[in-house]
Amino acid sequence: MAQLYSSVKPTPMLKDELDIVIPTIRNLDFLEMWRPFFEQYHLIIVQDGDPSKVINIPEGFDYELYNRNDINRILGPKASCISFKDSACRCFGYMVSKKKYIYTIDDDCFVAKDPTGKEINALEQHIKNLLSPSTPHFFNTLYDPYRDGADFVRGYPFSMREGAITAVSHGLWLNIPDYDAPTQLVKPLEKNSRKFDLPLRLPILYVDAVMTIPKGTLFPMCGMNLAFDRELIGPAMYFGLMGDGQPIGRYDDMWAGWCVKVICDHMGWGVKTGLPYIWHSKASNPFVNLKKEYNGIFWQEEAIPFFQSVTLPKECTSVQQCYLELAKLVKEKLGKVDPYFITLATGMVTWIEAWEELNSEEGTEAKAPNGKNE
Repeated sequence: MAQLYSSVKPTPMLKDELDIVIPTIRNLDFLEMWRPFFEQYHLIIVQDGDPSKVINIPEGFDYELYNRNDINRILGPKASCISFKDSACRCFGYMVSKKKYIYTIDDDCFVAKDPTGKEINALEQHIKNLLSPSTPHFFNTLYDPYRDGADFVRGYPFSMREGAITAVSHGLWLNIPDYDAPTQLVKPLEKNSRKFDLPLRLPILYVDAVMTIPKGTLFPMCGMNLAFDRELIGPAMYFGLMGDGQPIGRYDDMWAGWCVKVICDHMGWGVKTGLPYIWHSKASNPFVNLKKEYNGIFWQEEAIPFFQSVTLPKECTSVQQCYLELAKLVKEKLGKVDPYFITLATGMVTWIEAWEELNSEEGTEAKAPNGKNE
């Protein structure tokens, strides 16, 4: 009898309310390591590159698989807003999901361990972050006051202790940090670690903390370990037009982060960063990255002040309205920096149109993927 009970798997948090979105160009063997944590959830896999290539997915997972042919078929001319040959294509998975929450992870990310050696259930921690309030309007020096063992410090206003709704949970990485190409080149040996394991390395240690990014503060969002409330902020999670045919790469998630943060600040919602960690296994080629990032390194010096100065009108009461207003401002202001931003602003508008169309009652019937396993 004891054996029978031990074989029954406990139902994970938000099992029927969350999709896991994975962009890939390769076989998804990495899922084997995540099986204890992912197997009971629904996966949306967005295959980038050659749609004729067969992607092998381990047995036992419930998934939908979309390739470029599916994206073109489902979105028609509006497929132009989805990046090709770039992991930014993942945002198509956000669009076709039917769930309230999204967790997205890269296929070179594995299960990390905390300093005690225990495997980290990254998804569970993201869910806890999303289901507890944020504190964007007043910083708590003990970080997340809603975590077990923490609380509000002396001097924190009682009128603000209910906090704000959490829209985004931004996780971090052990082993290979998410560096830009110039930093990769000057720090080729640096790694995030749980301890100082080599005398010549200066690793950033595991920090057991979750904090809310204050209102009015931007951050560089990384898409490799990210969760968000799709029903709340999903329409703004457009990973900007990158990759094939575009003059920039590796800024898709950061573009989404800047847009999302401005809109969350406007709407009064919170964005958390910190736990959970994943193990980022593979450093991308810094010379290839430099070629992709070259324009962005210059353009971000214009884009970031733009986002810092944006004030959305009070008439914008929905995420879609906010995003379309941002698109208009991007075209007006950043279009002067480079014509690419006019193309990007057009993509932002097309993204909202496609989101609205696909998430209407009529649009749900068009979401059938190329591959499905249940």
